[in-house]
Amino acid sequence: MNLDIEKKSVNAIRILAADAVQKANSGHPGLPLGSAAMAYELWAHHMNHNPANPKWENRDRFILSGGHGSTLLYSLLHLFGYGLTVDDLASFRQADSLTPGHPEYGHTVGVEATTGPLGAGMGMAVGMAMAEAHLSAVFNKPAYPVVDHYTFVLGGDGCMMEGISSEAFSLAGTLKLGKLIVLYDSNQISIEGSTHIAFTENVQKRMEAFGFQTLTVGDGNDTVEIGRAIEAAKADRTRPSFITVRTRIGYGCPAKQGKASAHGEPLGEENVIALKANLGWESMEPFYVPEDVYANYRSLAAEGAAAEDSWTAMFCAYCEAYPEIKKLWDEYHDMKIAEKLYDDDAYWACEDKPQATRNLSGVMINRLKDAVPNLIGGAADLAPSTKTYMKDAGDFSSSSYEGRNLHFGVRELAMAAIGNGLALHGLRPYVSTFFVFSDYTKPMARLAALMKLPVTYVFTHDSIGVGEDGPTHEPIEQLAMLRSMPNFHVFRPADAAETAAAWYYAATAESAPTALVLTRQNLPQLDGSGKEALKGAYILEDSKKAVPDAILMASGSEVSLAVEAKKVLAEDGIDVRVVSMPSLDVFEEQSQEYKDHVLPKEVRSRVAIEALSDFGWGKYVGLDGAYVTMHGFGASAPAGLLFQKFGFTTENVVNTVKSIL
Repeated sequence: MNLDIEKKSVNAIRILAADAVQKANSGHPGLPLGSAAMAYELWAHHMNHNPANPKWENRDRFILSGGHGSTLLYSLLHLFGYGLTVDDLASFRQADSLTPGHPEYGHTVGVEATTGPLGAGMGMAVGMAMAEAHLSAVFNKPAYPVVDHYTFVLGGDGCMMEGISSEAFSLAGTLKLGKLIVLYDSNQISIEGSTHIAFTENVQKRMEAFGFQTLTVGDGNDTVEIGRAIEAAKADRTRPSFITVRTRIGYGCPAKQGKASAHGEPLGEENVIALKANLGWESMEPFYVPEDVYANYRSLAAEGAAAEDSWTAMFCAYCEAYPEIKKLWDEYHDMKIAEKLYDDDAYWACEDKPQATRNLSGVMINRLKDAVPNLIGGAADLAPSTKTYMKDAGDFSSSSYEGRNLHFGVRELAMAAIGNGLALHGLRPYVSTFFVFSDYTKPMARLAALMKLPVTYVFTHDSIGVGEDGPTHEPIEQLAMLRSMPNFHVFRPADAAETAAAWYYAATAESAPTALVLTRQNLPQLDGSGKEALKGAYILEDSKKAVPDAILMASGSEVSLAVEAKKVLAEDGIDVRVVSMPSLDVFEEQSQEYKDHVLPKEVRSRVAIEALSDFGWGKYVGLDGAYVTMHGFGASAPAGLLFQKFGFTTENVVNTVKSIL
């Protein structure tokens, strides 16, 4: 390799990044300037990728966990020919550009994950590495390693400070994910100054304790040393690898390098000029890259195309040699399973006996596992309680990556990030914990909604019905929290039929995550429930009058309470409609005509019944309605006593209806 062209190619990344931040007058130049050499060495000489086909199945994955340094990634995508233009770089952080402030999956070609919250990319990388390990165990045959790629993730001190990275890497080490390679941009600078003010641990020892191979590169500009470390990491298939690369934040800018001010603000026009002069750049023109540098990158990109061509030839021979496994491959990659499930009577069959919806969810998971072979998931050490174990599907472990039951340990935040990584790799993941602990999953669930990933969250023990465990374990505001999230669907089913509908919705979703909020206690099966639940809300029991006297609206365990209240109200000549509302957000997606049919505007006497916060119900209850909901935290007592204590009784619902008529 011509060392001069390599040096110029590295500096091109720095120049483009600095110019983009300066043009926007906003951004983070420090990471791109310091990490340019390691990023170049990785992308140019150690990572299989093909800019002509960014979705090549067997490409190595690269996640920039330090998403604030997005101009590093955008510069790489431009130089390697992924379609980003100089104009795109010049539009960094501007409205409707392909170069937003933090990388966004599905928005910019070549971005493997939406990163921004520090450490999130670390967790998602673990999920991607788990997906690769699972797929390789299922599909690879002797002489046909059709799934054989690495997951690389780059992050800095902030990513390592966030707890999510420790959660995720602890599990990665346990699982011996040998094709996960972490590049640690160690510049010992954070926004407030030196990391010594808050971060003095020996990170390498921590990673070693997790079960990682640890390697150190003393000079972040020494591409030869960086290359050797990457190859040593790739050679160890028994452990994930952690490469500490000692860098200087803002490298090349005389007035800024090594300083906290290089992290999150433009260098300034004079400093950009000084940077270019210091690096020996041949032009001060913004976004200038010499033709010989572009030619080098084109040559490197062609090597990636050749790697894919070689893989494609092998895959074609594999399909001929193993036609049955090719059929399974197609099923794994089939995201459109709605038709075969919707008319499957066995899927929708329900027993007429009281059951907890968490138990019913477990039944549905085991019905789905054969119809959806890429369904994979588990719980945060709670599978016996959340009923999320797939029978005869095996346990995913370091000795059995083909298993489909995942054991996340008590790591809800990392679990949710790993779920995102699995989905980004094309699997159908579900993750599970008690509903009150959905708080721990929220940041990664939000990223799933942003990325339009069909991750399923199984949240059980959904209300004060938790009982004796008390208010620390009884969710109150969590349902409102999840319902408030854009592009996120929440189902709280009332019985077996609604649980089947909720799982059908989740399993067939293509561009949004779904949460299933489920009971610990048994619920009766309801007459009239069924596929109508797929509309989010429907008339379960109607009034005999053309215009009902009132409407009772409820979800989950309180729907049967509404049905009982209707019977008692009828004895007093009050004829009400009962509307089951398992998913308020799905209901909002229906036509206005349907919504007006279910909740006619002329009926202003409405009561919402839900053993959680009333926040979010106002648009349906209106000014003249009322609530039977929680207005504080729960308590520790048997569930039956708590429902009485907090007013979830037939008598209270009846009196509430009468109070607004």
